[in-house]
Amino acid sequence: MKKIIYYVAASLDGYIAGANDDISGFIHEGKGTDQYLQDLKSFNHVLMGRKTYEFGYLYGVKPGEASPTYSHMQQYIISDHLTFARQDKQVSILPVELAKIRELKQQADTDIYLCGGGKLAGWLLKNGLIDELRIKLNPVIIGSGTKLFDHISTSYALDLINQTSYDDGLILLHYRLKYKVLSTD
Repeated sequence: MKKIIYYVAASLDGYIAGANDDISGFIHEGKGTDQYLQDLKSFNHVLMGRKTYEFGYLYGVKPGEASPTYSHMQQYIISDHLTFARQDKQVSILPVELAKIRELKQQADTDIYLCGGGKLAGWLLKNGLIDELRIKLNPVIIGSGTKLFDHISTSYALDLINQTSYDDGLILLHYRLKYKVLSTD
């Protein structure tokens, strides 16, 4: 069974985007970004929530179109309500069902890149389906916006696999989820 790896940029205060989906404070170039783009080449599958997919519209993606950022990957959008008049063969819509996610993990030929968003990541975490976290920790405090994990009220332990620091202040953190519950709020 392949792993789901949540690979995402985050602020020091735990947001993956600010108010109104603002990501302008994040580092978008440099050696850390180059490493991220290199790492993406190892994935043949990308999983995202509806809002994350629709965020691509701001960058020219048309409804039903495959995101050019993930052009070498099969793109899975988790949604019970999204439909397209036309849909690229690279784009699949999966219902919000744990069985479908488990099936994807079973059938995938590479690990699965979870690119967002916070609501989907929170749901997957609560259900023990995220295997690793790769956080591009940005030297910025945003204050509000989209949380790294939405609707989480349980603490989880992680094992640090690797950590790389870059001159621009970006830190790439790689963790394995242990799914040993530490406490409940």
